[in-house]
Amino acid sequence: MNDTRFAICIPMANEEQDFDSFITPLKKVLSRYPNVKVYMVVDNASKDRTPQLCEQLQAEDARFRYIWAPENRNVVDAYLRGFREAMKEHPDFILEMDGGGSHDPRVIPAFVRAMTEGNECAFGSRYINGGSMVGSPFKRRFLSKFGSFLARVLLGCPMKDVTSGYEAFSYEVMEKLLAYPLKSKAHFYQTELRYLCRYRNWIEVPIHYTAPSPRVSPNALRNARNCLLYYIFKNLISAPHV
Repeated sequence: MNDTRFAICIPMANEEQDFDSFITPLKKVLSRYPNVKVYMVVDNASKDRTPQLCEQLQAEDARFRYIWAPENRNVVDAYLRGFREAMKEHPDFILEMDGGGSHDPRVIPAFVRAMTEGNECAFGSRYINGGSMVGSPFKRRFLSKFGSFLARVLLGCPMKDVTSGYEAFSYEVMEKLLAYPLKSKAHFYQTELRYLCRYRNWIEVPIHYTAPSPRVSPNALRNARNCLLYYIFKNLISAPHV
């Protein structure tokens, strides 16, 4: 048993079909950790029975917390709402992951180990030894790798993978991130967090990333472009970080 106190934040939207296949292995992994809470954030983006399934899970298992957040405008709002709820319990660290099956719960022990060995941040990486991107369409692979390349070259962000959403932050770092005026509203959010944490004590953890959605909306691409230009400009002046 590991007595580390940590929280897991998972935005959940339209997960009814794969709910059990995700929650069952997650529960198995969490059996090793007596001091963990899982925050499932659901909003109006979900059109199926995901809210009811999360509510039922909360009633059956005290480790799981269901958060209904109809005020969310995008997935970034969902992440931030989950973080704020988790911070109320003062965990040692918070782990962010996806509820759609693209993030394997069996990697959680690697994140726990990374965060209990003195790191302030642990970032899931598909592009280091031991990591992979499985079943992803070419467009998503290209955007992910090209985005990571741009972040390294234009922002000085040294991670190999800057677009994965499987990551962990210490309580202190998360406190600073929640106080920072984030610019991203979609996919660039993951890159923005890594960029802001680049001077912290961090490590990359190999992950196997499975079959994300092939669709990236024009609005998300536009927001990513605008955020990238904003931080390129900010880099010339003050190089922001947390």
